[in-house]
Amino acid sequence: MAEENMEQSSDEMRDQLIELLETKQYSKLRHEVADMNEADIAAVMDSMEDEESLKMFRILPKDLAADVFPMLEVDDQKYIIMQLSQKEASNIIDNLMADDATDLLEEMPANVVKKILANASPETRKDINHLLQYPDDSAGSVMTVEFVDLREEMTVQDAIDRIRKIGLDSETINVCYVLDNKRVLKGTVALRYLLIMPQDALIGKIMNDNVISVTTMTDQEEAAQLMQKYDFTVMPVVDKENRMVGIITIDDVVDIMQEEATEDIEKMAAIIPSEKPYLKTGIFETFRKRIPWLLLLMISATFTGAIITSYENALAKYVVLTAYIPMLMDTGGNAGSQASVSIIRGLSLQEIKFRDLFRVVWKEIRVAFCCGVTLAVVNFFKLLLLDRISAEIALIVCLTLVCVVLFSKTIGAILPMVTDRMGFDPAVMASPLITTIVDAVSLSIYFALATHILHIVT
Repeated sequence: MAEENMEQSSDEMRDQLIELLETKQYSKLRHEVADMNEADIAAVMDSMEDEESLKMFRILPKDLAADVFPMLEVDDQKYIIMQLSQKEASNIIDNLMADDATDLLEEMPANVVKKILANASPETRKDINHLLQYPDDSAGSVMTVEFVDLREEMTVQDAIDRIRKIGLDSETINVCYVLDNKRVLKGTVALRYLLIMPQDALIGKIMNDNVISVTTMTDQEEAAQLMQKYDFTVMPVVDKENRMVGIITIDDVVDIMQEEATEDIEKMAAIIPSEKPYLKTGIFETFRKRIPWLLLLMISATFTGAIITSYENALAKYVVLTAYIPMLMDTGGNAGSQASVSIIRGLSLQEIKFRDLFRVVWKEIRVAFCCGVTLAVVNFFKLLLLDRISAEIALIVCLTLVCVVLFSKTIGAILPMVTDRMGFDPAVMASPLITTIVDAVSLSIYFALATHILHIVT
């Protein structure tokens, strides 16, 4: 109920702001947004058309606009930046954290980036150029270079003075990093320790020297998993010589996990991943993302038709066999999907390794046997009592069920693990492809049992 009320309140607020915008009551609109949270304003702007969003952005007070901008969708940010003057755009870039500014500029044409950076501050240009050199999906590409650095010889009072000096321009001050003269990471100090320790205590004496970090080339998903494992809100990023170059914060991790989860879901649905929200993606682009796998799966499904054709005699003599083909194929596909999704998730969370292959397969075989037998028993009585077919046909269908579930769950467990071991994304071996394989095998088993038990000559 609370969520419904919140959603209703959000819709009402959006409608109210749009009405003020359309009726050109700009003073009242500026007054209304002054007390709103930046995230709420960004959510309203994301739901608007591009022209309305731009008009809304121009009406916002300068400081509020700078806070709202990083929270907008990338497409909205890009549109607004493209409509602003070079000076206005450069001011926006200067007010963004370096990692957010880099993400935005990566989406823009090179000539536009060049003009914006030409008007940006030298420090901003340096930070952005530094981040642009790292590969996509690496820790270096998502880190920010704004952090508080200290020295071992500083006192607690010196450290607090430094935080006061540079804290506003830092991504976070909750954790400070102790570096030597060559910027090699030596330790960390939490802000709460600085507040409770004596003012003359040396940083080198109170710092934590057991530091966990990632390198600039570490995969962003691995960095996110490490932060989750150690319950960190911020992770230091170092180069190959252990010199500190940046930090990854918890807001970056949330974005990474959402991005990776979305990518896996799209791959499991046989869709080429897209970085844009659904409503922001054009029809032709959506078509291009979906059609390749549909073509591949359609062609592979022709094997299923070939199998049915090769058993025409069996189907002609026992037409009733045809009625249970959809049920067997669907059950096999569902069983395989259950196994594959569980394994892919386990691989993603690093709960399962390739060395666990035999343990996983043995477990899935036992689960499959229990599921297959249960389905077969229930189905056997249903076939005899409700469908009123012969015991021979019921036996064929139920034996096929057991075999299909066993095969489906086994192949659903093996394929993702082997794919991951080969260095490919296991998500591509999820539901669609496994279902296609299972369909062909299900029919082969079904007709093989039918010809053997019913003595049909094919």
